[in-house]
Amino acid sequence: MKKIFVLTGEPSGDKLASTAISKLQKNFTDIEYLSVGGSNLKKIGIKSIFDLKEITYLGFTSVILNIFKIKAKIDHTVQEILKFNPDILFSVDSPDFTLRVAEKVKKINPQIKTIHYVAPQVWIWRKGRVKKIKKFIDHILLLFDFEKKFFDEENINNTFVGHPLIENNKNNKTDINNFISNDKKIISIFSGSRKSETSVLLPILIEFINMMNKKNLNHNYIFHATEENKKDIIDYVKDKNLNNVEVISDENIKKEILSNSIFAVCKSGTVSLQVCNANIPSIIIYKLSFINFMIFKFLVNVKFANIINIINNKEVIPELLQGECNAKEIYNSVLYMLKNPEIGKKQLEQCNQTLKGIRSKSSSSSEVATILRNSLIG
Repeated sequence: MKKIFVLTGEPSGDKLASTAISKLQKNFTDIEYLSVGGSNLKKIGIKSIFDLKEITYLGFTSVILNIFKIKAKIDHTVQEILKFNPDILFSVDSPDFTLRVAEKVKKINPQIKTIHYVAPQVWIWRKGRVKKIKKFIDHILLLFDFEKKFFDEENINNTFVGHPLIENNKNNKTDINNFISNDKKIISIFSGSRKSETSVLLPILIEFINMMNKKNLNHNYIFHATEENKKDIIDYVKDKNLNNVEVISDENIKKEILSNSIFAVCKSGTVSLQVCNANIPSIIIYKLSFINFMIFKFLVNVKFANIINIINNKEVIPELLQGECNAKEIYNSVLYMLKNPEIGKKQLEQCNQTLKGIRSKSSSSSEVATILRNSLIG
């Protein structure tokens, strides 16, 4: 029996991995799996060697403060992978964790094929990582076509598979009547998947909602959570006496809610592509600690935080970062765009044009599954 170890480092990677592996499971049943994963991999029957929450850290300072704990997790993960002895180590995103594990595994057992899904963003910072990756990654799978040149230059085996968040999936309709009121319109809120993100953004977003409610009560605000952080968000919201706020984590319901939204306030990250793909106007928000922001600002070589803006080299989607990421600015931006729908329409036209250039010809998850299958056979 062939073996694959699926290595993720946060909920978004767990989701990407589960989508690809579920496609592989349909056509290739004789495979044994083990993982570092979360709720999505668990749903398709793949056991994790420990809870994903134990390694989900964000920001330079939090990593430094937990450096010994992270090193211990890396070493433990390496030991478990070597003990499992897979044909493929399939690592997904979270490069500061997954690639460190892959490097150690490859050094000890070069026979294990290493396939990494979601290239580290070398076009933003630390371009020198490409040369290092070449030593221990056999095949890297790219979300964006423009990334190829960075890996082609070093003759690293790579494939552009596209981004699954911008696939045109036509799933069956999900009943969301519990969340929709005929007299209220939906504003979707994406506050992040990590506790370190939500702990910063939730107070700001709740204050924004309060300000909107003082203006009018014609909106429902729905937080899009993960299974991992849903309880934390619910616990925070429940004491705020807000009757027009819901928290959801079911993927099908989230897609349906988003498609029925009039606007989205979105944490900076790849989830914003899903918002664009759903044809919903939005703004981007994000806030780091002062130290983390200064380190980040020193290291990065792009002007924008959002991928759509980076590709276009201009602010297609408004970004409220750091000092501008406050309730008043979010309130003003959302209100302005809702009052001027032609601005949102223009934003979506530019977003759709951009998505055409980064969308794969087929399904990203299907292409990933095919590469994994061929690697097993090969």
